[in-house]
Amino acid sequence: MALREEITTSVKDAMKTKDAVRLSTLRLVSAAIKDRDIAARGEDRCDGIEDSEIMALLSKMVKQRQESATTYEDNGRPELAERERSEIDVIRKFMPTPLTDDELKEVVENYVKENDATCLKSMGKIMGQIKADYAGRVDMGKAGAMVKAYLCN
Repeated sequence: MALREEITTSVKDAMKTKDAVRLSTLRLVSAAIKDRDIAARGEDRCDGIEDSEIMALLSKMVKQRQESATTYEDNGRPELAERERSEIDVIRKFMPTPLTDDELKEVVENYVKENDATCLKSMGKIMGQIKADYAGRVDMGKAGAMVKAYLCN
């Protein structure tokens, strides 16, 4: 089942079970996808965005909510932080499991060897490959630091 269809089915299920947090979060996800679909029409892509782009959108939504939760915690609003974390849990159900640090290290090593990279000039190419091949599964900030550390040694 395509990711888009899976989200639509989950919206219907959340309506049936009257799960308010899940329903509102899934509606936000659906609205963001539709917004990107409309933007894609301007780029002459009438059939909408692909699953990889939806995955990138979900990653962005998770990151935004993590930042919001941290801000709420810092400002003494734990109930709002908890709401953000519950939305993160809903969104993550549609994302693949993230790579562990050891798996990420192995991926970085393989791409560095594959590209015969020896200096930081190759970092952009390696990061592009990681982002394309592991969309939604890798924290790109952590990956960037790992690639940089590997290339500088």
